[in-house]
Amino acid sequence: MTVHFIGAGPGAPDLLTLRGRDLIAACPVCLYAGSLVPEAVLAHCPPGARIVNTAPMTLDEIMAEIADAHAKGQDVARLHSGDLSVWSAMGEQVRRLRELGIPVSVTPGVPSFAAAAAVLESELTLPGIAQSVILTRTPGRASAMPEGESLTAFAATGATLAVHLSIHNLAKVVADLTPHYGADCPVAIVWRASWPEQRIVRATLSTIAEAAADGPERTALILVGRVLAPSDFAESRLYAEGYDRRYRPGNSVE
Repeated sequence: MTVHFIGAGPGAPDLLTLRGRDLIAACPVCLYAGSLVPEAVLAHCPPGARIVNTAPMTLDEIMAEIADAHAKGQDVARLHSGDLSVWSAMGEQVRRLRELGIPVSVTPGVPSFAAAAAVLESELTLPGIAQSVILTRTPGRASAMPEGESLTAFAATGATLAVHLSIHNLAKVVADLTPHYGADCPVAIVWRASWPEQRIVRATLSTIAEAAADGPERTALILVGRVLAPSDFAESRLYAEGYDRRYRPGNSVE
């Protein structure tokens, strides 16, 4: 028996990985975060599967469901939205399962920042503008921010920022970032990237508050950086004539 943690992707059912789909289809028990995982993903569950929405449940109750499946020798598909490596609460579940001696596996999913970049048709790293992407958030009820992890500290790098779980703190995001990026820095807010109700607002740090005033209060990603509206940027050397690389050797100029 194994608990398969599966990243269900940003929302669109066809952005689920093939591995994730096949694991769901093979598991007689499916626990899913119902507030964020679309029901269409559950269509891959086998007939007669036990399907449990964990949104209203405590961690103890979730562990009880898994322990019951373990006693019956039933594999479990544990679905979380996006990718499991960030803000999924997988860590605390895996820790408990290891204490219980229950095997786990982890299947990655398409993260929300990648889905947002896709709908914006943007590359988040452009030569000469930004070569780093910082995934962060502002403090919330569920988790405080460790000392040293502040928007102002990250903004000092000039990297592209993907600010999660913070649409309710938009005013603070703007106040913290403007001194470093400038009031004219491009901003994009994407609500529910890849969902049918997806919504996009583009503006600058000085205008985003007004532009997004009537937007939803949750499930939004804030992207900030010059890469979102580049006026000019250099081409990378990757495909340049004369650039010597493994798959195209012998082209470098002496």
